[in-house]
Amino acid sequence: MPKYVVATVEEIPPGGRKIVEVAGRSIGIFNVNGEFFALRNRCPHQGGPLCEGRLWGALRADVPGAYEYSRPGGILTCSWHGWEFDIRTGQSWCDPRRLRVRRYEVHVEPGAAIVADPAAPAPGMVKGPYVAETYPVSIDGQYVVVEVK
Repeated sequence: MPKYVVATVEEIPPGGRKIVEVAGRSIGIFNVNGEFFALRNRCPHQGGPLCEGRLWGALRADVPGAYEYSRPGGILTCSWHGWEFDIRTGQSWCDPRRLRVRRYEVHVEPGAAIVADPAAPAPGMVKGPYVAETYPVSIDGQYVVVEVK
């Protein structure tokens, strides 16, 4: 599956997000307490920009007046009509068996793993005089990488 470097770890602080265009798709990358998640930036309800919505947690009450707040920043709400989705799974909070938004695999990789030898040509190719425009990757950095089919 193709991998795309979309940000440095520092670009998306805990509680933050970055919306990127990858392989013709708008994708939201979220940092929830140091874990990265990626969802398609399109609400399945009416196609709104889902990843621009508000982040919440889950509120639970076993008895009236006794509330328990959990999973801060783990629920994403579409700003158009308030539909809620779990950032970890992409499933709808109100109907998880039927509704979901596309989720993508995300990894944090060191720059050394991404750029083994920037001067070396691809196997079977000859090094040419041209350099393709790419995300600036340093061997010393940590990068957020998304896998998209």
